[in-house]
Amino acid sequence: MDYSTLASIAQQARANSYSPYSGFRVGAALLGADGQVFTGCNVEISSLALTVCAERVAIFKAYSEGVRSFRAIAVAASGPGFTAPCGACRQVLSDLAGTIDVILVGESGAQKVLTTTDLLPHPFGPENLRRLHDHSDTP
Repeated sequence: MDYSTLASIAQQARANSYSPYSGFRVGAALLGADGQVFTGCNVEISSLALTVCAERVAIFKAYSEGVRSFRAIAVAASGPGFTAPCGACRQVLSDLAGTIDVILVGESGAQKVLTTTDLLPHPFGPENLRRLHDHSDTP
């Protein structure tokens, strides 16, 4: 699947956003290594700290279906320019998807491609926890 198609699917997912408080609509389309696409949109509730982002909805849907290997994720947000995933989504993508392409999709359909490593160059990950359990102070 080409990135333009994945971007279009993310834009369609954005239409399902439930964002009555911020008005900031986001859709995501996650491409599995097997070609399956998992979509997500942001879902807000009155306790904004419990809001869930589109990227996390998409990857959690994939994991709940047993998919663990991915090629790319497209993220389509409302507003001018490009919107990159928030810090929490960057960490989740880093942990659960590894290094994949992240296609940022502007409201006009313009695209910018980065990687999860571009977005989170020094992630906290499983190796940090192994060092903790090994009581190792060396990186």
